[in-house]
Parts: sequence; structure tokens; C-alpha cells
Amino acid sequence: MVMLKILERRARHIAAGTGAAAVVVLGTPLLAAAAPAQLAPPVQPYATVTSQSGLNERQYPSTDSSVVDTLEYQDQVGLRCKVRAQTIAGNNDWYLLRDRQSWISASYVVRTGTVPYCKDLPVSQLTHSPQAADAMG
Repeated sequence: MVMLKILERRARHIAAGTGAAAVVVLGTPLLAAAAPAQLAPPVQPYATVTSQSGLNERQYPSTDSSVVDTLEYQDQVGLRCKVRAQTIAGNNDWYLLRDRQSWISASYVVRTGTVPYCKDLPVSQLTHSPQAADAMG
């Protein structure tokens, strides 16, 4: 309340001298009341297949693991997280897909967005299968 009276007094005093200065002083409270800028939502990471012959989705991050599905050239898939595992064509990153429990090698895709390491995610986000929910031991 006291600060408001001081600002009003200064505004009247400045307004008597120059109009431009009064706008700056009187405009200051309006700037403080402006809404903060909205941040854009983070981009969900995804990968685009670059291999002309397609890409195998694997049960685990290794070429020794079973093929569970395949992706076609230029298919896009959401990525949940990554691990370092078997090196393929000089790259040892493997991505766990966002919407299913399968892995792809990073060597045959172009990634968009930032992919966290799987160790940085809660276990509940990594296990979506009934087998994982029922696992014991």
C-alpha cells in the first residue's frame, strides 16, 4: 500500500514534467502482471528407419535375440529409452520402443529428440507385459 502511494506520487510529479516518463512509470505494474510465456511440450523421442532392407525388432538388445517384428524403410517408431549393448556397425546403442517391448539397433535409424538411458526410468515404465508383472524372484 505504501509502495503504491509512492508510485502514484512519482507518476503525478513526472506527468507534470514529461508525458513519456509517466507512461514508463505507470506502465511498470502492467509489465509485472503479464502472463509468463508458455513452454512448448517436450518432443517425444522417435526413430526413423534408414536401412533400405528394413530393421528387425528384437526381444532383447542383441542380434542373438529372437526377431519379434520388422520395420520397413522410413517407418517411424517412438522410443522409450536406450541401453549400451552389442556393437552393430560401430554403434552400441539399442532403443526400447515406446509402445511395445522390443528393441532396435541405433545403427539403422535416425533419432529425433533426446532418449534417456533405461536406468534413469522407473521400473513401472519399463515393464508392460503380463509376464513381467507375474515374474517372481
